[in-house]
Amino acid sequence: MKTNTKKLVLNSILLALGLILHQLTPAIGLPIQPDMALAMLFTIMILNKDDYKSCLVAGIVTGIFTALTTKFPGGQIPNVIDKVVTTNVVFLVIYVMDRFTIIRKLKGSKQNLITATIIFPIGTFISGIIFLLSAQVLVGLPGSFTTLFMISVLPAIFINLIAGIFLYKVVSLSLNRGHYSIQSNK
Repeated sequence: MKTNTKKLVLNSILLALGLILHQLTPAIGLPIQPDMALAMLFTIMILNKDDYKSCLVAGIVTGIFTALTTKFPGGQIPNVIDKVVTTNVVFLVIYVMDRFTIIRKLKGSKQNLITATIIFPIGTFISGIIFLLSAQVLVGLPGSFTTLFMISVLPAIFINLIAGIFLYKVVSLSLNRGHYSIQSNK
């Protein structure tokens, strides 16, 4: 089994940054907060789009981190469920986009930026729905599903799109300036 130390270190740093961002992000209105750790998870997934295991591990770790720092009462288990399901669905979306759409004809950073612009809102939407559904089943919601979706998930989609693109560009620029690549040579 070949271990890519550079990939592990980069993913660990990005996960830690996601944890810090998640902890520092304030709750909006109710005890619900935009999930900035998702932005880092999606960045890791875009950078590791050919490595399912790394993406799944990053999703599980992000779920544990967000469970430890959630401001939603009883949101620990729904956070883990949400991140694992979201990671699998988003990995599949990235795989399809990378192999079967016009985006595959683009190369390098343009392809990844377009992928990021599509993945951040779609992934946040999926994550929000899964979180609310699992929280509704496991611990109950402090309001109606529709109300919580409108006041928490919709703003989070917008916030994660803007902040996620910014964070992705910062990470991408840093990697390019350091002549650093974790892409496989396939």
